[in-house]
Amino acid sequence: MDHAAQHHFSQKLFASKAPFSHFAARSGLGFTAGIIGQDPQHGRLVADGAAQQCTAMLENLTTLLGEVGLDFSDIVKTTIYLVDYEDFEAINDVYAQYFHEPYPARTTIAAASLPLGAKVQIDAVVDLSAASGAAR
Repeated sequence: MDHAAQHHFSQKLFASKAPFSHFAARSGLGFTAGIIGQDPQHGRLVADGAAQQCTAMLENLTTLLGEVGLDFSDIVKTTIYLVDYEDFEAINDVYAQYFHEPYPARTTIAAASLPLGAKVQIDAVVDLSAASGAAR
């Protein structure tokens, strides 16, 4: 049985020289790095508003998952980081457009700051057991 981890750095998200992978998988689970509402071409945040950033963030997550043969139905856990809990309802409304029942487990954490001054960030854990063509 191969227990080596698989790693993926997306060329479609954003350029970075930081030492990380956008996605890593091992033993049937996959883990994303933190993803924000960053414009993949320019590297800047797409907008100032939390809802717009959340939409772009989830589109970036869609891109990353698609590159490794996964989609939102494979996600079993998310962690949402918010700078301002006043944005919770706006974020929740956008989140509900991307996730459907049965919903993954979710934790929402208030953070003092996020990369590039983002208002929201997500990371996800995915189940690779039912995914076809996914990194394993």
